[in-house]
Amino acid sequence: MRVVIIGAGLGGLCLAHGLRQAGTAVTVHERNDLRQAHPASYGIHLNTDGLGALHDCLPSANWQQFTATTVPAANVINFHDAAGGLLCALDHRTVESAEDPVTRRRAVSRGNLHQALLAGLDSAVVHWGSRFTEYTHAPDGRVIVHFADGTITTCDLLVGADGSNSRVRTQVLPYLRRQDLGILNVAGRVPLTPELAGLLPAQLSDTSINNVVPAGPGWLFASTWATGDSGSRSIRGAENTDRYIVWAWAARRNTYPGGGDQLAGSDLKAHVQRQIRTWAAPFRDLIDATDPTDIGPVPLRTMPQLPAWEPSNVTLIGDAIHNMTPMGGLGANIALRDADTLRAALIEHGDPTKAVSHYETQMREYANAALALSTRNAERATNPARLPRSIFRTLLRAASRSDTIKRRIFHTPAR
Repeated sequence: MRVVIIGAGLGGLCLAHGLRQAGTAVTVHERNDLRQAHPASYGIHLNTDGLGALHDCLPSANWQQFTATTVPAANVINFHDAAGGLLCALDHRTVESAEDPVTRRRAVSRGNLHQALLAGLDSAVVHWGSRFTEYTHAPDGRVIVHFADGTITTCDLLVGADGSNSRVRTQVLPYLRRQDLGILNVAGRVPLTPELAGLLPAQLSDTSINNVVPAGPGWLFASTWATGDSGSRSIRGAENTDRYIVWAWAARRNTYPGGGDQLAGSDLKAHVQRQIRTWAAPFRDLIDATDPTDIGPVPLRTMPQLPAWEPSNVTLIGDAIHNMTPMGGLGANIALRDADTLRAALIEHGDPTKAVSHYETQMREYANAALALSTRNAERATNPARLPRSIFRTLLRAASRSDTIKRRIFHTPAR
């Protein structure tokens, strides 16, 4: 069997390794060249799904390179009020195993993860600057893949791993389109210098996830990323540090001047500063310390719930099929899980269409759950109505005093 993967992102490269280890012929086609493939980003927190997929798919040398460039991330979610009080803390560390690194939440820079995924994949496997245009089917049912430079290749299975604006999805499932939620996040990041750390509560610098839930509209997310990238300079002023704080202000688009999309970083910073002007000093200090060039707008879009469709020897993984909001931290982990699930299905079933049917049935179940959670988080965080916010804050306080209430509000089933 020969597999062609469109897109050299996290899911596509993870799948390529998994299939190559199983003896399957694989080529990956990426429209960007190598230098353009991965701009600086905020980093990734990998959970059990993402870590398990990488462990299953990567050769030992790649796994070791990956683990060497990751750092532990606290599997804790905190909810604060705007005065700085702790409403509730969800500590999931009790389910982790010190002996099994796959169960221990890890933080990694996107660049380091990408390098670990690229190792061992030479130009015979990954074709850079190879822009997919369309596919057709040969009389024998195989897939003929067409590229912008006029070249073609033939395969038994075509996998679209080409991101949220997937050209493969546009052809195979043209009715599935992303939805704009009418929500805009203002995202920023700032190096965690000793001076800034001294101004902030411990939770904002210990890699836990923090949510500030004010009585009125808006929502602030903040977490420290410790990426192991001390030698890089991905953001202004980040020399000689591998720790920086990522924050995001989430609100309905109509609360921003002109919708917010076209505002410069300095204007977005000023807007957030106005919104939190009465909040506790540490939160204001965090925004004040952020350089405007490291602040930008992030419109929230999501795929709808995925319906069933007829399986074929063309399928999709990652953002190409279930792009979701960042309000859950699940996107990269689900993409890696897709790669592992499809790999296992192909090994078990052999026939591409049967394997795809098995994969897509599983994928729709966990992807739809993730899509629903991500969208629900985004909509609840930005709901301007005071009554639902008041009820949620009351439930958080109750949950902080009762494990039973906490389990009922926040429990999610294990993988």
